[in-house]
Amino acid sequence: MLDQERAWDDLLFKGVAEHYERGRLPYADGLAGVLADELGLDGTGTLADLGCGPGTLARPLAAHFARVVAVDPDPDMIERGRELAAAAGITTITWLTRQAEDVSFDDGELDAAVFAQSFHWMDRARVADHLRRALRTGGHLVHIADVKTERREDGGIPRTEIDALVREFLGEVRRAGRHLLPQGTPGGEEAVLARAGFVGPRRIVVKGKGTLHRTVDDVVAEQYSMSFSAPHLFGEALPEFDARLRALLARHAVDGGFEVGLPSTDVRVWTNPPQP
Repeated sequence: MLDQERAWDDLLFKGVAEHYERGRLPYADGLAGVLADELGLDGTGTLADLGCGPGTLARPLAAHFARVVAVDPDPDMIERGRELAAAAGITTITWLTRQAEDVSFDDGELDAAVFAQSFHWMDRARVADHLRRALRTGGHLVHIADVKTERREDGGIPRTEIDALVREFLGEVRRAGRHLLPQGTPGGEEAVLARAGFVGPRRIVVKGKGTLHRTVDDVVAEQYSMSFSAPHLFGEALPEFDARLRALLARHAVDGGFEVGLPSTDVRVWTNPPQP
């Protein structure tokens, strides 16, 4: 599926949307403001958020653009994003249930495009080539992720034991929808974007500050928000897995939960130079 295969796997994030907002740790506080300063945003222009999930970035960035196009192939993610945007009074986001590869923007239509831990699920070369034309000259492509090398306080969450429990139920090789990923998801996005003609990247690290209290339910939601442990993968064994996961977490919880250090956010900003 990754890079080489075109067909979208509709099981990749099946059943994940209801857990995503609660389960995923937030990006570093102030990320939207940092991006606004770095990209010189002034409330005008158009942003594309590709692989947007429930609008984790599209919603906070909407205030900095006149228009946002939020794209995700999972219909539940798009519906959840609409609900959250409506609850926040955000009306400038267009929500599209579509693969990034299937969205057609006019040449120069976009001022910025953002990928929040989503680019690796796409036909990256195809998407990058299209964005090279769709972004205006001087526009930006932004790749966002947690800082992977950071050692943060995890509040005693028994990650090693949780991983072992997942393997017990799903096998030793990482699952992702209908596929197995023995090598994990692909890296090397910098080479892909450089080949497409983008210039960069400039790297910015937005530091995570403080801790967040996570209940057992929060950590369970985090587990179910991941493609490699999406609820549907467990089939009829889901109730047993759920009970054992909760029991494991309860044994390690202090005062009903865990004090988790908030992660820093890794931002890579690419610039779209003039076409040759």
